[in-house]
Amino acid sequence: MTPELTALTYAAILQFIQFALMAIPANMELGMGKTTSPRDLDRLGKPMIELLSVKTARLARAMNNHFEALILFGIAITVISLADKTNAITTACAYTYLGARVLYIPAYYFGWTPWRSYIWFVGFFATLAILVTAIL
Repeated sequence: MTPELTALTYAAILQFIQFALMAIPANMELGMGKTTSPRDLDRLGKPMIELLSVKTARLARAMNNHFEALILFGIAITVISLADKTNAITTACAYTYLGARVLYIPAYYFGWTPWRSYIWFVGFFATLAILVTAIL
């Protein structure tokens, strides 16, 4: 397996970890009745994320953000791998993305402003750099 595919695998595992980091306190705060429900507004009164504490809601938003970022990263790693254009730069970018995603969790949880946005951009730019490398 290429280093880029290994980074993608770690990023997917990180998504499972983020789910647990959010789901455990969410279940403790809201109870299984709400978290396993269909989450209809007429039953809950408002979106579930609005029922969570500030920090648990931040974990939920960080998790959802990683779902979104992971799609682009997965595409980038698939393209660079299938094109057989992996190199030291794409490896560095893949692990830069992974590092940024790991740092993004405490940055969001603790409200590190504006650093959370800068950390997000590092991961986003690393993904873009992989895609550009594939095209060149």
